[in-house]
Amino acid sequence: MTRDVADVPAIEVLGTTAVHLMSAAAVHLGLAEDMPEHRDLGEARALIDSLAGLIDGAAPHLGHHHAAPLRDGLRSLQLAFKEASAVPDAPGDGPGEKYTGAVHA
Repeated sequence: MTRDVADVPAIEVLGTTAVHLMSAAAVHLGLAEDMPEHRDLGEARALIDSLAGLIDGAAPHLGHHHAAPLRDGLRSLQLAFKEASAVPDAPGDGPGEKYTGAVHA
Protein backbone atom coordinates (compact mmCIF):
# COMPACT_ATOMS: atom_id res chain seq x y z
CA MET A 1 0.00 0.00 0.00
CA THR A 2 2.84 2.41 0.75
CA ARG A 3 4.09 2.05 -2.79
CA ASP A 4 0.62 2.82 -4.15
CA VAL A 5 0.31 5.98 -2.05
CA ALA A 6 3.79 7.06 -3.14
CA ASP A 7 2.57 7.07 -6.74
CA VAL A 8 -0.31 9.46 -6.02
CA PRO A 9 0.54 13.14 -6.55
CA ALA A 10 -0.09 15.42 -3.57
CA ILE A 11 -2.56 17.47 -5.60
CA GLU A 12 -4.77 14.38 -6.00
CA VAL A 13 -4.65 13.55 -2.28
CA LEU A 14 -5.51 17.15 -1.38
CA GLY A 15 -8.33 17.33 -3.92
CA THR A 16 -9.81 14.00 -2.89
CA THR A 17 -9.66 14.94 0.78
CA ALA A 18 -11.37 18.25 0.05
CA VAL A 19 -14.15 16.51 -1.88
CA HIS A 20 -14.71 14.07 0.99
CA LEU A 21 -14.94 16.96 3.47
CA MET A 22 -17.37 18.79 1.16
CA SER A 23 -19.56 15.73 0.73
CA ALA A 24 -19.70 15.03 4.45
CA ALA A 25 -20.48 18.68 5.22
CA ALA A 26 -23.29 18.66 2.66
CA VAL A 27 -24.82 15.57 4.29
CA HIS A 28 -24.64 17.18 7.74
CA LEU A 29 -26.24 20.33 6.34
CA GLY A 30 -29.18 18.19 5.18
CA LEU A 31 -28.41 18.82 1.52
CA ALA A 32 -28.20 15.17 0.47
CA GLU A 33 -31.49 14.27 -1.20
CA ASP A 34 -31.47 10.73 0.10
CA MET A 35 -30.35 11.68 3.65
CA PRO A 36 -32.09 14.92 4.75
CA GLU A 37 -32.56 13.56 8.28
CA HIS A 38 -28.81 13.66 8.96
CA ARG A 39 -28.72 17.41 9.67
CA ASP A 40 -26.16 18.15 12.36
CA LEU A 41 -24.86 21.70 12.23
CA GLY A 42 -22.15 21.01 14.82
CA GLU A 43 -20.69 18.30 12.61
CA ALA A 44 -21.11 20.49 9.52
CA ARG A 45 -19.26 23.35 11.25
CA ALA A 46 -16.30 21.08 12.10
CA LEU A 47 -16.11 19.77 8.54
CA ILE A 48 -16.38 23.23 6.96
CA ASP A 49 -13.71 24.60 9.33
CA SER A 50 -11.42 21.72 8.38
CA LEU A 51 -12.11 22.17 4.69
CA ALA A 52 -11.32 25.89 4.90
CA GLY A 53 -8.06 25.17 6.73
CA LEU A 54 -7.09 22.55 4.16
CA ILE A 55 -7.81 24.85 1.22
CA ASP A 56 -6.02 27.76 2.89
CA GLY A 57 -2.94 25.68 3.65
CA ALA A 58 -2.88 23.82 0.34
CA ALA A 59 -3.67 26.73 -2.00
CA PRO A 60 -0.02 27.51 -2.82
CA HIS A 61 0.46 23.88 -3.84
CA LEU A 62 -2.81 23.58 -5.73
CA GLY A 63 -2.52 26.65 -7.91
CA HIS A 64 -5.49 28.76 -8.99
CA HIS A 65 -6.80 26.19 -11.47
CA HIS A 66 -7.42 23.60 -8.73
CA ALA A 67 -8.01 25.91 -5.75
CA ALA A 68 -10.74 28.06 -7.34
CA PRO A 69 -13.42 25.34 -7.61
CA LEU A 70 -12.62 24.16 -4.08
CA ARG A 71 -13.04 27.73 -2.81
CA ASP A 72 -16.36 27.99 -4.68
CA GLY A 73 -17.58 24.77 -3.07
CA LEU A 74 -16.46 25.97 0.34
CA ARG A 75 -18.30 29.26 -0.09
CA SER A 76 -21.47 27.40 -1.12
CA LEU A 77 -21.28 25.28 2.03
CA GLN A 78 -20.68 28.34 4.19
CA LEU A 79 -23.74 30.05 2.72
CA ALA A 80 -25.83 26.88 3.16
CA PHE A 81 -24.73 26.76 6.80
CA LYS A 82 -25.83 30.37 7.32
CA GLU A 83 -29.19 29.57 5.76
CA ALA A 84 -29.67 26.43 7.88
CA SER A 85 -28.63 28.03 11.17
CA ALA A 86 -31.43 29.36 13.37
CA VAL A 87 -28.97 31.55 15.30
CA PRO A 88 -26.67 33.48 12.98
CA ASP A 89 -22.97 33.71 13.72
CA ALA A 90 -21.38 37.11 14.03
CA PRO A 91 -19.63 38.20 10.82
CA GLY A 92 -16.30 36.39 10.66
CA ASP A 93 -17.34 33.75 13.21
CA GLY A 94 -19.11 31.37 10.83
CA PRO A 95 -17.56 28.03 9.89
CA GLY A 96 -14.29 28.49 8.05
CA GLU A 97 -14.45 32.27 8.19
CA LYS A 98 -11.24 32.53 10.20
CA TYR A 99 -9.58 31.38 6.96
CA THR A 100 -11.84 33.02 4.36
CA GLY A 101 -13.08 36.15 6.07
CA ALA A 102 -16.78 36.88 6.47
CA VAL A 103 -18.97 35.28 3.81
CA HIS A 104 -21.96 37.20 2.45
CA ALA A 105 -24.68 36.13 0.05
